[in-house]
Amino acid sequence: MPRLLPPQTGLTTLPPDTAPAPQDVGAPQTFFPGKWRSWVPSLAALSALSLFGSPLNGASTATPALETGIRPIQFEEFDLPNGLHVILHENHAAPVISTYVLYHVGSKNERSDRTGFAHFFEHLMFEGSENIPRGSIDKLISAAGGNLNASTSFDQTDYYFNLPSNQLALALWIESERMLHAKIDETGVETQRQVVKEEKRRSVDNQPYGTLFENLAAMVFKGTPYEWVPIGSFQYIDQASIEEFRAFYKTFYVPNNATLAIAGDFDPARARKLVEDYFGSIPRGAEVIRPTVSIPPQTAPRELEVLKDNTPLPATLHAWHAPAETHPDAYPLEMLGNILSTGRSSRLYRRLVEKEQAALDVEAFPFLLEQAGMLGVSATGQSGVTLQKLDQLIEEEVEKLKAEGVTEEEFQKVRNQKEAEFAGAFGSMNTRARNLARYHVFYKDTNLINTELQRYFAVKREDLQRVAREYFKPDGRNVLRFPVPAKPSGQPAPASNP
Repeated sequence: MPRLLPPQTGLTTLPPDTAPAPQDVGAPQTFFPGKWRSWVPSLAALSALSLFGSPLNGASTATPALETGIRPIQFEEFDLPNGLHVILHENHAAPVISTYVLYHVGSKNERSDRTGFAHFFEHLMFEGSENIPRGSIDKLISAAGGNLNASTSFDQTDYYFNLPSNQLALALWIESERMLHAKIDETGVETQRQVVKEEKRRSVDNQPYGTLFENLAAMVFKGTPYEWVPIGSFQYIDQASIEEFRAFYKTFYVPNNATLAIAGDFDPARARKLVEDYFGSIPRGAEVIRPTVSIPPQTAPRELEVLKDNTPLPATLHAWHAPAETHPDAYPLEMLGNILSTGRSSRLYRRLVEKEQAALDVEAFPFLLEQAGMLGVSATGQSGVTLQKLDQLIEEEVEKLKAEGVTEEEFQKVRNQKEAEFAGAFGSMNTRARNLARYHVFYKDTNLINTELQRYFAVKREDLQRVAREYFKPDGRNVLRFPVPAKPSGQPAPASNP
């Protein structure tokens, strides 16, 4: 029978807890993307990073992270027979719910001659479905008092709704419609081709430092599926046929490649029934074949200058290879990032911004992915400061860190910072749903949301010097520079600052 709109929307008279069954459109066919806390420096923010089973007995193993007073996040999880993994976090602090669907597909799952597909689908999944009129998903959510968004990275594509607690059925109905039969037709594809191309022009091509992450990924992840960024390339989106888009959808947007997390004010029994009713009859897809990323050791430093007319200030970024986000060294590397650049007392800020007055801002960031990673240090120079000066100061601080390690004061400070991060990290239902799903998919341990702080506290002071020496290798450095364009003749040059 046709799928009807769920209750509470004014467009149907379904009784409470009634969920129409999905239509079976046939089994999907096979065809051939950081940690939740990971962030990018201000320069990379300008570069528009959106470049853009078996039941578990319904039991939660939630336990406190440490004796810190942080309350554990309770949850239950189970699998539907079609492979959809479901996580429920009941919380009645406010009359709101958040649904979060994580598809384990990002830009690294694309072919090198068809980049941008995952990001394209981030947009295309809002076109509608066989039972949702084109362009009405955002209107339905807005009319119900909610908001929505989506994102694409190298490893995942995700969608979320934040709604009043009586609108859970609406959220699940829309997500099941998108999973079962999203609208992929010529009109939607052509519309989104133009939308995606305009997004790239606006957020990447025409922005100062906008191509930063494109160039950086190509340098650091050369020869792997991480060397192109999620926003992809115009030419491949233009060249792709509608059959290729449909095949990509049937391959990756299937229940066995998805995790659904629900957090907020709901009754678990009713939520479970709604999930089973809306998603249970969606066919399981073929098993997803995932690429393996293998990066050969870098034997010589790499450098690249990006010349753009709209570069306002000199900027430099140094990046080294780092392990995947689940590697044990990810924790001391993240702590090193804090020590180098978090707060006014951090090493890079004190040296480059306060003492030398050479930089407007500095950042150190771990960018850790499912199968690889990088550790970067960036600086935006003051007007007139040379790139050579910025490079010299960064190199001196990195070498000092390798030679001397960190002080006891710095070590205690970074431990306090991590504890404070965790204490304030999961305040919203959306954040809880998002991280429950990510810990399940990428760490295979949903309860890490409650215990991961232990991993930071297990890091020893000497571990910080060890990883600095292991990963900050001179031969493994990748340097990306943005020089300020020369002034036309007849205009005074900026004052030089040695």
